[in-house]
Amino acid sequence: MIVTDTFVFLHLHKSGGSFVNDFVKRFYPSAREIGYHLPWSLVPESHADLPAMGLVRNPWSYYVSWYTFQKERPRQNALFRILSDDGRLEFEPTIRNMLDLGTSGARLEELVAALPPGYGGRGLNLPGPALAPIAGTGLGFYSFLYRHMYNGAGRAFFVRMEHLRDELLKMLTGAGQSITGPMREWVAAAPAKNVSAHGRYVDYYGSELRDLVAERDGALIAAHGYRFGEAQ
Repeated sequence: MIVTDTFVFLHLHKSGGSFVNDFVKRFYPSAREIGYHLPWSLVPESHADLPAMGLVRNPWSYYVSWYTFQKERPRQNALFRILSDDGRLEFEPTIRNMLDLGTSGARLEELVAALPPGYGGRGLNLPGPALAPIAGTGLGFYSFLYRHMYNGAGRAFFVRMEHLRDELLKMLTGAGQSITGPMREWVAAAPAKNVSAHGRYVDYYGSELRDLVAERDGALIAAHGYRFGEAQ
């Protein structure tokens, strides 16, 4: 979370936030980072009336990025270890387990116990007690994370990660921010950040898992105009 004098930027996990973090800290002198992947519920009272700026990603793409990033790490996080049976499960069964957290609740109790009890300063930064409310929601993990991050913000403006360079400055303009030439130049030329190495996300999905994501993350998909097969 980065607070400025005119808005709060919330960094949704693996959705282009590192790029925007760099932009905000570079061009807004009042920018102050107060925590990593923190939700709106923890915004300081002094900034609670400001609009929220956030990012969102195609959920089908998110799950591929999350899985491939964790699988290549020398030490995976507790979420990956539990959902993948310590790396023994491939992509599809791991993501089915992830999507079932909000319905059957399988593995949820184990996960809540394994995750940290409070917020820290790195990684997904989702404490066990913050994940526990996914039970019975029927939500996909990414939709739950999205709501966890942004719920409570009175005014929220979003950029789709897939169109980050095109939409970032438009979002800021729509929220009443002034855009300078150096801002435009930086957004056009700055390298991408924290890009996961994987193939086309569509190639990871069979029809059953594809449709399960469409069901569990359906509201988010509809709200932001996503379709299976789009870029990223």
